[in-house]
Amino acid sequence: MNDIKVEGVKKEGIKNTELISGIVLEKEKVLYDMPSQIREAKIALIDFPIEIRNPEIEAKISITSPEQLQSFLSEEENMIKEMVEKIRKSGANVLFCQKGIDDFAQYLLSKEKIYACRRVSRSDMEKISKATGGKIISNLDELTLFELGKAQLVEEIKHGDDVFTYIRGCQNPKAVTILVHGGSEHVIDEIKRAVKDGLGGVACVVESGLIVPGGGAVEIELAKRLREFSQLLSGREQLAVEEFASALEFIPSTLAENAGIDPIDIITELKSRHDSGERNAGINLFTNKIENAFEARIIEPLKIKTQAISSASEVAIMILRIDDIILAKDKNLAGDFGRGNPIQE
Repeated sequence: MNDIKVEGVKKEGIKNTELISGIVLEKEKVLYDMPSQIREAKIALIDFPIEIRNPEIEAKISITSPEQLQSFLSEEENMIKEMVEKIRKSGANVLFCQKGIDDFAQYLLSKEKIYACRRVSRSDMEKISKATGGKIISNLDELTLFELGKAQLVEEIKHGDDVFTYIRGCQNPKAVTILVHGGSEHVIDEIKRAVKDGLGGVACVVESGLIVPGGGAVEIELAKRLREFSQLLSGREQLAVEEFASALEFIPSTLAENAGIDPIDIITELKSRHDSGERNAGINLFTNKIENAFEARIIEPLKIKTQAISSASEVAIMILRIDDIILAKDKNLAGDFGRGNPIQE
């Protein structure tokens, strides 16, 4: 789940949501003069600043002449030039830096036609590493062609006021991006939440390897078997099991109502189909018909289904264990309780 990045962009409609074999960053190139598109990208990942570091201990430098000042500034420039030269010699044409990039370094990188982004988060750096096969470097002396990541295309794209960097065409990426399109922030947030829920469901299936038919097929089959089991019981136990079965039938009934279908007709047909041995029969909300859920590719993770039934049962049991309910008949008395005022007899 951590290797799947879900990003949102205000553009077009929800149907244009796409899976990108790479990473999308909400970052722009550090300098306008840098190329906006790099093909056959060789990506350097650096987790330290491309700038002169301040000493960790307090230090003072005494300068007594303009020549000394110029020498000091020239030395700083030479150090920056040396860092950029090492990046160039490695063969990199794209640079992602976790820290800052000095203004002079930005100018030198743009002269070398190197696309650079700064202040990239650690989590995004790790995703880029997994997607492109590049290694995150902490020392420029270790930066060689073998440490660089590869991608078919790195480009900057603007969507309204937002600017994104796309890393596309990674071979066998171990991290990918789902780019959600939407007309507003609210729509994008809702779709992103739904996508993450869906990914969670897929993860459950991958972990357990078990699925069940959806569309209310499981609930109707469980209700059928519970009613058969209730015939072996007597007294109140039989009534409790039958009520549990009725509660399960409420799920496909609600599915039908939400789809604008008559729930009575649906429940009746579902019961009939299951009584005849079609235990995978469920509601296909795309066709509004009762079909074999597996053949219609309507499935649910077993883990989520069992968790939902278990949690609902526990809540029902907790409510049934309540011993007393205090009711206030007097409206004024109820209001006093609500405000937390003392009640006098």
